[in-house]
Amino acid sequence: MKVVIEISDNEAEIGMKVLKSLSFVKNAKPMTDSNVELWDDLKDAAEQVRLHKQGKLRLKTAQELLNEL
Repeated sequence: MKVVIEISDNEAEIGMKVLKSLSFVKNAKPMTDSNVELWDDLKDAAEQVRLHKQGKLRLKTAQELLNEL
């Protein structure tokens, strides 16, 4: 299982030490800025899809997207 934990910058060093000291944690590494941005974009996209499936949001069709180009 993978878990994302958000730690403030000023506490990150000690947080990483604690995580790495736990025997059941296989891999603990900070995310790069570009990975954080991608993660946020994917969360936003998933939320839009969820709202669309509930009928609360209308998404553009493929043709509408092509017309914007």
